[in-house]
Amino acid sequence: MSGMENGMVETVTLRVNRFTPRPERGRERGGSPFARKSSPFGDSGSARRRPRGKQWVQDYVVPARPEDTVLDCLLKVKRTIDPTLAFRYSCGHGMCGSDAVSINGTPTLLCTATVKAWAKQPSDAQVDEDGFRHTGEDVQPAQTQDADDLGVIELAPLPGFPVQRDLIADIDQMLGQIRKLKPYLQASGELATTADGKINAFEYLQNPQQLAKYELLSNCIACGTCEGSCPVYAGGEAFIGPAALIAASRFINDSRDGQTDARMDAIDSADGIAACQSVRACTRECPRGIDVGEEIWQLIAQIKER
Repeated sequence: MSGMENGMVETVTLRVNRFTPRPERGRERGGSPFARKSSPFGDSGSARRRPRGKQWVQDYVVPARPEDTVLDCLLKVKRTIDPTLAFRYSCGHGMCGSDAVSINGTPTLLCTATVKAWAKQPSDAQVDEDGFRHTGEDVQPAQTQDADDLGVIELAPLPGFPVQRDLIADIDQMLGQIRKLKPYLQASGELATTADGKINAFEYLQNPQQLAKYELLSNCIACGTCEGSCPVYAGGEAFIGPAALIAASRFINDSRDGQTDARMDAIDSADGIAACQSVRACTRECPRGIDVGEEIWQLIAQIKER
């Protein structure tokens, strides 16, 4: 029987990594002769420089049900406890990708993460006065946990991106990398014609097999969870990133697109497909079910076969 059924109000603790940026000083500096050359996919130096400001961890205890989403809990905090808490969200249904953060160290969406799935109970292992953690059979479970306490959820900005404020990460660089690869259909330029010679300029037919090659890729919502999981992208290297590669793959696999060679040329570089280490961490947390690592591997194979 749950706490709600017993008449008790269940609560969850949100442990939020907060950040307030320091106001920028309006002073000019000359460029360094030792500065790293910028990447064709973005300035990996200044764009990923860690902002300066005040950082601290703040706990919020809010009433919650196990089926509530973490976004629901944050909205309660925003409305009833602390209106200064900053986080990004839009549709609240896992379709826009705007509310990607790190939950318990894992990049995911606030609106699809439930309290039941992510709340952690305090460890049963106890630490003695000397700082040693006991893990043997003689350890007794901690007795301080309230029956109506669902646990703790740790929240931080999406890894691999500069933080703007609290849980809001600056994803402009990722979106800029996607735009550089021209994520829109570029038809071959050959006008479709009917049997009697009439032009059907806006009709490009596909069979179900051709559609299946890219249909799942078109579901990408550019949330950034794949990039937040990528050790190369998060490590600050000049790498176009898995989100941009998925955008490129979507059109490379589209039979209607006539710029396949140009798209492959754009990603066939040291900062492009060659920078991928095939760790496939990008696949694990995709909220749209895209096997990002496999798609990137298929791109590598296509480029090698050219």
